[in-house]
Amino acid sequence: MKRKIMLMSPAVFMLIAFGVVPLFIMFYFSFLSNGPHGSFTLQNYTDFFSKELYLKLTAKTVQLSLSVTLICLLVAYPMAYIMAKIIRKGKGLLLLLIIIPFWTSALVRAYSWVNLLRDGGLLEIFLRNLNLIEGSLGLLFTQTAVIIGLVHIYFPYMVITIFMSLEKLDDAILDAAQSLGATPFTTFRKITLPLSKVGILTGSILVFIPCLGSFVEPRILGGVNGSVIGTIIEDQFFEIYGWNFGAAIAFILLAMVLASMGLAARFNKEG
Repeated sequence: MKRKIMLMSPAVFMLIAFGVVPLFIMFYFSFLSNGPHGSFTLQNYTDFFSKELYLKLTAKTVQLSLSVTLICLLVAYPMAYIMAKIIRKGKGLLLLLIIIPFWTSALVRAYSWVNLLRDGGLLEIFLRNLNLIEGSLGLLFTQTAVIIGLVHIYFPYMVITIFMSLEKLDDAILDAAQSLGATPFTTFRKITLPLSKVGILTGSILVFIPCLGSFVEPRILGGVNGSVIGTIIEDQFFEIYGWNFGAAIAFILLAMVLASMGLAARFNKEG
């Protein structure tokens, strides 16, 4: 027992020192008024809920995160299913290709999309050569560009978690269902999909939560139309220097994250 405690001590210390303590410090500052001698106040929280701009940006952020999560799921599930149940060779290579984007920073990936989506960029040239468009593409600095960038960045999380869930599914169960007369669609609906629910929920959480706090991709790909709650927090800390208000918004965002995780856990338990 003592040996286990000793082995875990460095990790626990790191978690407390660099995770829990800064969180409590930020929580403390979220209740301070501005000025050199800040006093306790709830003004930062009341300002957030009393201003329509912040509520609209919060709703926009949630909607954006849900859209990205849904698109990732629709694209990732067929791919993960093919990798887990249809192809027999080359799975390792495919997984390697999927995780390669993780080797570059989110900033580099976002700017690479700028070159693709901008007017006169590679995508516009390609579509013009196919005679699919005539005018400018007009895609950069829109909400669609932000969704494309976020889907590209978080899509691997969804593929990997669903793939791991499907990989554990015993093929004998699927063969038994088909031998009893179940159609492929019925087998998928009643066996494959329910048994891969854990992977779907895990992937959805891993995509939805980072999207809530994203600010790099919305700022670079969305421009003035890409303002979300994450960009507001960044502005408060690095542009306006309203650290106390920024800390309050960050904790409201953290409450949203915890609520979404609670909903996912309850859905998984009820299922």
